[in-house]
Amino acid sequence: MTPEVTFVGTATTVLRIGGFTLLTDPNFLHRGQRAYLGRGLWSKRSTDPALTIPELPPLDAVVLSHLHGDHFDRVARRGLDRSLPILTTPQAERKLRRWGFGAAEGLPTWRAYELHRGDETLRLTALPGQHGPGLLDRALPDVMGSLIDLEQGGQRRFRLYVTGDTLRRPQLAEIPARFPDIDAMLIHLGGTRIAGILLTMDARQGADVVELIRPSLTVPIHYDDYPVFRSPLRHFVEEARRRGFAGQVRTVLRGETVPLPPCPGCAAPPAPPGGGRGSGGPVRPARRSPRSGHRPAGPAATGPRRRLPRCRRVRARRSPAAAVPCAVPSSAGSRPRRRRRRWSPPRPVPVHRR
Repeated sequence: MTPEVTFVGTATTVLRIGGFTLLTDPNFLHRGQRAYLGRGLWSKRSTDPALTIPELPPLDAVVLSHLHGDHFDRVARRGLDRSLPILTTPQAERKLRRWGFGAAEGLPTWRAYELHRGDETLRLTALPGQHGPGLLDRALPDVMGSLIDLEQGGQRRFRLYVTGDTLRRPQLAEIPARFPDIDAMLIHLGGTRIAGILLTMDARQGADVVELIRPSLTVPIHYDDYPVFRSPLRHFVEEARRRGFAGQVRTVLRGETVPLPPCPGCAAPPAPPGGGRGSGGPVRPARRSPRSGHRPAGPAATGPRRRLPRCRRVRARRSPAAAVPCAVPSSAGSRPRRRRRRWSPPRPVPVHRR
């Protein structure tokens, strides 16, 4: 059976992998209902989920990246089966067990949990994640990513990475080192900002993580359901097009089911030379011109053309080497500059009198 994902909304998906069915980050609040984000903060949902809990298929487990109101809400708390295994962080496990979910399982980072059915094994491994920058992360719930491996007859058939609500952080570089050849990735985007602080990946950080992990297929989720999501999906699509891996991105609408095999003929995004983004080295955002804020020139700079900075527009009139950055002097082949005439007062016009 081909692995597939049904997008319900926010970070809620139904995953069918082999003979197993998983639910991720259950958020079933409707439009206008408020989700509790902790520390006295609330956010009102802007969309409706594509499915309700009674409409879900029979589940084998729930994968919960962290315990926030937009990932495990009061509707899920009341409606989900209390005997269902919930694979989450140790911090969330303690609260879920107090709520009556006795099968909740807290997984420390790199710890695995297995489900078995016939000759198939579904292995879920907890991966690192960080919800907030610096010391602020201590005030937020612990977050985990999830790696889901399907094995049949002892051979791996499919590998999926679900990022969770993490920011781009150096510890993510260990994921491709330990688990190469990731077939698909569900990436949590949205650029969530509270009090101006970024708490989930925006378009640029998401593109950096794609180049770091290098999956064969990327499916973006978690991008437009709450007002605190400030980075829309189109920003990520434009960034992917600019960097040259838009062919490995597949967008999915709420209620839509799409297959998750590697795209036919798709290759992972190329690794930049010299240990840049995507090669396991430090992840850095794409640079922009410090003066104009325009995109850097190059083959990946696709999309609508933008107006050049003034210094480059002037050079375009003087020399065919106008694409040289402003700080680099123009080379041979430029026309000689004209001498400027010194200003002189106009000559008096003679007046002829009769």
